[in-house]
Amino acid sequence: MNYKEKYRFWLENDFFDEETKLELRSITDEKEIEDRFYTDLSFGTAGLRGIVGAGTNRMNKYTVSLAAHGLAQTIVNRGEEAKRKGVAIAYDVRHFSPEFAEITARVLAANGVKVYLFDGIRPTPLLSYTIRKLRTISGVVITASHNPKNYNGFKVYWEEGSQILDDIANEILAEIDKVKNFSEIQIIDFEEAKKAGLIEIIGKEIDEAYDSDLISLSLCDDIDKDIKIIYTPLNGTGNIPVRRILRKRGFTNVIVVPEQENPDPDFTTVGYPNPEDIKAFSYAIDLGKKENADIIIATDPDCDRVAAMVKDKDNEFRFINGNQMGVLLVNYILSQRKRSGALPENGAIVKSIVTGDLSKFIADRYNIKTIETLTGFKHICGKANEFDKTGEYEFIFGYEESIGYVYGTMVRDKDAVNTSMLIAEMAGYYKKEGKTLLDVLEEIYKEYGYYKEKLVSIVLEGLEGSRRIGRIMDDFRKNPITSFGNIYLRNTIDYLKDDTGNPKSNVLKYYLDDGSWYAIRPSGTEPKIKLYIYAMDKDEEVSEKKIDLIYSTLIQRVNSIE
Repeated sequence: MNYKEKYRFWLENDFFDEETKLELRSITDEKEIEDRFYTDLSFGTAGLRGIVGAGTNRMNKYTVSLAAHGLAQTIVNRGEEAKRKGVAIAYDVRHFSPEFAEITARVLAANGVKVYLFDGIRPTPLLSYTIRKLRTISGVVITASHNPKNYNGFKVYWEEGSQILDDIANEILAEIDKVKNFSEIQIIDFEEAKKAGLIEIIGKEIDEAYDSDLISLSLCDDIDKDIKIIYTPLNGTGNIPVRRILRKRGFTNVIVVPEQENPDPDFTTVGYPNPEDIKAFSYAIDLGKKENADIIIATDPDCDRVAAMVKDKDNEFRFINGNQMGVLLVNYILSQRKRSGALPENGAIVKSIVTGDLSKFIADRYNIKTIETLTGFKHICGKANEFDKTGEYEFIFGYEESIGYVYGTMVRDKDAVNTSMLIAEMAGYYKKEGKTLLDVLEEIYKEYGYYKEKLVSIVLEGLEGSRRIGRIMDDFRKNPITSFGNIYLRNTIDYLKDDTGNPKSNVLKYYLDDGSWYAIRPSGTEPKIKLYIYAMDKDEEVSEKKIDLIYSTLIQRVNSIE
């Protein structure tokens, strides 16, 4: 069926409720109808993610139930033990998150799959922890992470506690493809499923176990615990767990941004709730100046990503980007592990292919291996799963430039609760030495060189946006830029075609002869194409000029591709 036929089917079929039909009838823009029905919301290794609304290309109770059905059948195919092990389900603060979580639970239960459903909003990393703690076969979190307020998502995890990879995703997709009509999907009454023991509500017992295990990851207690911290959960799930773990860790001088303390699915105070964007810190900066705070910590709505700002010598707050925080954490973790004699001989840090290289040189100093994976913690924590089987390395730390970090292996996904605790500890440690994190970062630069970076996200929405992203990738693939002034292209890696040891992916990476490099890739979760630009020089100003040159050349090329 074409998009018009799908639209009419939803309007005329008795299966779809009147609220859905009313929403569809209210659409007057033909382009909007096309966007809602020209394709099905695709299920991939990130599960589902899309705009909430009626239509096949939207997040709604019908598309969520279809995804839940695919997961249920994938588990049923593995037999009774897999069904008994069950699925843990968490959800965030977004519109329809509780409803989508309940629908998922009801579909799974209708297929005889045991469900463990949280009693309220929880951070995404807790879902990963719960899978491992309860030894479930799978897990689902209803979240769109840091996407705008009109998005939601359905993210699937497997028994190791990490996000599914292609093998499981393809199985789920195959089961979804078997469904010819939404009416084929089984669903059970929620209270009936609870009475039958198929849905079990879980809560504080998991929270307490998680906290206890997090505290065990502390690296040093000889720190200034009176450091003044401003914290903002950006109206998301982090408020209670982050403040609780900081309190248990001994940080009592923590002040939350009051306007952003409580859940708000509209993210009224922030608009785009992404702490990777310095604009998200507006309220926190004002409070930080008023309170003369040392550091600001912000977590995204599902509390798996975290960023920080630090007060400088001029009493202004300076943003620490994802690469810089990764470098600081690698440096701190490895130095503390060495000090305590807990640095493994076969240790490894894992980072994405679009993350900066400075941490590798720090790791080399400690004889720690650096391993690169494709973007996404399904790949980064996939290495922890691999090491469990092979014993080749001990996973110490994983991160990527987009402010995602995980320390240790108790959680197999990025964890902003854990990382917030580590950032506070690290800041308290250096404050006792009379330093800020900015001072430490400058020391690292002076020792290893000034590694500078620039991330460019170009938003291209809708069908035409998707097509233009494809044209941009094709153009760069066929006609690479060979020089930037007197800096020349040395080598190209096409992760879609070249044998890199990683799964195939639509990423292009260009190495230049001075050690600079850049990469280009479409986002896997948002309507964006991303440019990652890196340069290094012993002179900070020279490094920054290289970034500007590469950036201006790349943007000129991108803008020329219509």
